[in-house]
Amino acid sequence: MDKVRSAEGEIKQVIIVRTDIEMGKGKLAAQVGHAALSSYLKAVEIDKKVADAWLHSGQKKIVLKAPSEEVLGKLFAAFEYKGIPCALVTDAGMTQIPPGTKTALGVGPWNGAEIDKLTAALSLL
Repeated sequence: MDKVRSAEGEIKQVIIVRTDIEMGKGKLAAQVGHAALSSYLKAVEIDKKVADAWLHSGQKKIVLKAPSEEVLGKLFAAFEYKGIPCALVTDAGMTQIPPGTKTALGVGPWNGAEIDKLTAALSLL
């Protein structure tokens, strides 16, 4: 399948997960799911054409590591400032971690080059 592209380039979604907190594999998967869905819904609000194109073309996703809540918060603020759809996941604290813990950040679907400008220093999970 061809890469889906917007007028500016390839469209993708990036999920950034904190690695400084203990989460089991299931919990981590749930947080990634929350981030992906919430960020997608934001993208629909901002540019439905881009979100729909991504949805119907394989839904490219990349999962990256954030070393701390501080880094996650700074990235969230930077993406919001640039008008790139994003969603910060805050856990309800019903299982493994305390309530209010920020666990993940979903970004896009959006132009991959714009996302990469802010995430280039992060490693794959």
